[in-house]
Amino acid sequence: MGKRDDGHRHPRERREYTISQLARAAGVPTTTVRYYERIGVVRPEDRSAGNYRLYSDESLRKLQFIRAAQAIGFTLDDIKKLLAAEDGNVPRCGDVQPLIKDRLADVEQKLHDLQEVQRVLQSALRKCNRSRPTDPCCVIESIRRS
Repeated sequence: MGKRDDGHRHPRERREYTISQLARAAGVPTTTVRYYERIGVVRPEDRSAGNYRLYSDESLRKLQFIRAAQAIGFTLDDIKKLLAAEDGNVPRCGDVQPLIKDRLADVEQKLHDLQEVQRVLQSALRKCNRSRPTDPCCVIESIRRS
């Protein structure tokens, strides 16, 4: 199977990527692909005559899914669970819901922590505003003492 006469791939032809081509297509470093391979979320489907790892469009789709899932807060452990269905079925809502709840709890905790940091920084800025620009910074002195 090769290219059709019109220059396009035959619909059943599998695209094969080397690790660097796959990484470039997915927008990740090759080290990330190797790491994902080590933890079992991506696997090369074949080897070239020169013994290079070869990946398929399915590997590219997995990498794109991983990046999209990470962007909305899923951890790699979560993603491994989501990808565990080797039969290609989409996980059931009942299986995904606890993961979403866990990530939402993480986000709420991070927001709480960031609000505390914001409060401390606002207080520090108020203290600095009461000082002259040439005075030693009371905020830094306070940090050094703690």
